Amino acid sequence: MAKFKLSPAKRASAEFVERKSRFIGHISPVSSEEEARAFIASIREKYADATHNVWAYTLRGGAVARCSDDGEPQGTAGLPALEVLRKSGLDDCAVVVTRYFGGILLGAGGLTRAYSAAAKAAIDAAGIAEWVPFMIFMIATNYSDYQKLAYELPRMGVSVESTEFEADVKIKAAVESERYEEVKNKITSLTNGKAIPQKISTEQRPRLVK
Repeated sequence: MAKFKLSPAKRASAEFVERKSRFIGHISPVSSEEEARAFIASIREKYADATHNVWAYTLRGGAVARCSDDGEPQGTAGLPALEVLRKSGLDDCAVVVTRYFGGILLGAGGLTRAYSAAAKAAIDAAGIAEWVPFMIFMIATNYSDYQKLAYELPRMGVSVESTEFEADVKIKAAVESERYEEVKNKITSLTNGKAIPQKISTEQRPRLVK
């Protein structure tokens, strides 16, 4: 089975309190170092009053991986957060863990566990998406068959991108490439061969896996 890139399905945050310190994990999919640093900067600005804003990101299959302890003891914060990203199989993503110190020292082990837990909580809140090839295609159909297709396409798991109403109806749609032939045959059968999907292009898109 092909191995697809995994990334957070969306931006998300999650928080908990550990021995009176408040930890907030934030995560976002990113496509470049500039985007990762912009996300980090936005969290640092929003939580400028926090004691620490620890961060980590990984890009291009792990070819780029950076982290910062942001004032916590070396190796107790940024690296554990980065390791959580790696162990989750995630790529092209950035995580920031905000900490409001509660007055009780956690020790090196406690910090490592807390920052790891915050990063994992953010991942769980975001969900994980795998990037798979989607086929983008066009269907030209009459108005009578359009009514059937408008009902059946979502039931087939097809995403309708746009619809143009002219002399006939033109539907631009997308489905996972591995399912395209199956969907094409169903559409052809449903319209008695009057509407045969035509390929436009393929592109990588996220599909939620958990």
